[in-house]
This record gives sequence, C-alpha cells and structure tokens, in this order.
Amino acid sequence: MDSCHDDIIHIGLTPQPLDIAAITQSVTRPRGGAISTFLGTTRDSFEGKEVIALEYEAYDAMALKEMRKIALGVFERYGGRESITAVAISHRIGLVPIGESSVIIAVGSVHRKPGLEGCAWAIDELKATVPIFKKEVYADGSMWKQNQEFTVRRQLQP
Repeated sequence: MDSCHDDIIHIGLTPQPLDIAAITQSVTRPRGGAISTFLGTTRDSFEGKEVIALEYEAYDAMALKEMRKIALGVFERYGGRESITAVAISHRIGLVPIGESSVIIAVGSVHRKPGLEGCAWAIDELKATVPIFKKEVYADGSMWKQNQEFTVRRQLQP
C-alpha cells in the first residue's frame, strides 16, 4: 500500500478492501462535531450492460500527490483548521467486485456544512484530476473508461 499521512491528512492507494471504520476513525477528533463521508462502490450495471467488476490502475506517486492537493484544498476552501479537523482520501486499485468500495473520502469538521461541502468538492476534484484509470468489466467484455469530469476539465483548459 502506498500512502502518506500526517496529523490532519490521510491519503492512500491500496489493492486491499477499503475499511470505512478505520478511515472514519482517522478523521475523528475531539473538537469535531461531524464526519462526512463519500463511498464510491461498484454497481452491477452501467447503461444497460451487466457489470462484473471494476478494475483500477494508478500512477501511484502522482495520484498520491494530487490526492494530497485535494485534501489541502478542502482545508483552504472550507474554513481552514478552524472548521475542518481532518481529511482522508483512500482509493482502491486492482479489481473491485460488485458492492465493494473503490473510493472513500472522509472529512472531519466542527460543524456539518463545511464537511459535507468539502466531501462533495473532493470527489469531484478526484475524478477530474487524479491519474487513476478505470476499466469496466462487463459480462460481454471490458472497456477502459475516462472519467467524464476529467474529459470536461481537459476540454475547458486553454
């Protein structure tokens, strides 16, 4: 597992199943009144096709660097350390079966609103900027997919 963390930021890439309890615990702080989470899970269908699993690959060093930037961005955008107490972003790589999580974002905050908004912003940024590549494995074959957010962001850049 590749990871980086300090007192307030926990970032990780792993081929192992993600542990929501451990990730939530990593952002739990005595002064925090809320923990907001996002779990992205593998669903069993996409646009009428039967999905068997998802498979992820990452450029680990760059992915971790970008994930850390996103965590720092949550602090910068949603009130700093006065409002946000900790951020965790973990992404699974390799094969992710139906019903299992491929990404978990957890934001600890003093009050709920900054944490919820930070969590939503973080997943959108992750999909748009982090070099993690997804292959959808269908019953009738497989296909590498690019996140729509990544494609849109690239089209908007000069």
